[in-house]
Amino acid sequence: MDLSFILIIAVVVSLFMGLNIGGNNAAASMGAAYGAKVRTKYQAVLLIGVFSVIGAVVDGGEVIKTLGTGVLPAGTIVLEGAIIAVAASGITVFLANMLRVPISTSQAAVGSVVGIGFFYGASKINATFIGYIISWWIITPILAWLLAYLMGKYLYTYILIWLADHHESDASIRKSLNILLTISGCYVAYSAGANNAANAVGPLVGAGIIGSVPGAIFAGLAIGFGALLMGGRVLDTVGKEITELCVIRATFVEFTAAFIVHIAAIRGIPVSLGEIVAAGIIGIGCANSGMHVVKGDVVKKILIAWVVSPLLAGTIAFGLMNFI
Repeated sequence: MDLSFILIIAVVVSLFMGLNIGGNNAAASMGAAYGAKVRTKYQAVLLIGVFSVIGAVVDGGEVIKTLGTGVLPAGTIVLEGAIIAVAASGITVFLANMLRVPISTSQAAVGSVVGIGFFYGASKINATFIGYIISWWIITPILAWLLAYLMGKYLYTYILIWLADHHESDASIRKSLNILLTISGCYVAYSAGANNAANAVGPLVGAGIIGSVPGAIFAGLAIGFGALLMGGRVLDTVGKEITELCVIRATFVEFTAAFIVHIAAIRGIPVSLGEIVAAGIIGIGCANSGMHVVKGDVVKKILIAWVVSPLLAGTIAFGLMNFI
């Protein structure tokens, strides 16, 4: 097959994955604010688009290295394997977008790379590092849930009292909170770009198809466009179908999620923004009015998707490698 044609396919599958990341995880980053009715759907996806690009370019390099050469040794994934890895995770995320479920694009991306590794032999896979990544997948949503629950249970009332004491009117309080929520939302989108850009281009960088910096720019732009094109569907699921949020709770969820994801990006660990945001929203809901407020069917669907996404992506990648 002509090399230039293969390169075109690589760009297309990377773009496809980036668009779906924008429609899924990055869009979920604004679910808290959208559910609190502070931002319209258009405002939310526009902010995601801009700050995802900035985050990918400034802080996306470490996670790109992880998916490029951290899970499998450098040189293991060649051109065709890189295309299949991105395509397999892209297909998985696309299916989730169609079902309006905010799955983990990071787990799908790692799963697809591991699937490639199994094709070449399990010994190629850095099992210790995979275990380290999985530990982050387990700890980060638990941490987000715990912090949100503690805030909702013990700090929320004190925050309300503090706001009342330091503002002259309800309008002044709302204005301050809206500004704070806008800042937190931009930080979430930035963290999403920094952590999730690798999901679209990491294997391509590992195969030497594109450099790390150009890859980050390309992925950031794709994520931004994906948020604008497809972000509204998942916003409805995360922002409205789990539990109701007020502005204070939404702000806390966003800041907490953004900080956790940003730290993971700096450490080079691909984590799930959608998973962490949803866990924070669930924690707030539990603290606010108990478990009955959380709509069990929605949460169950999300949990199932989190488990299935890496397995499905890995299976697709392994099957496609055998096919070609």
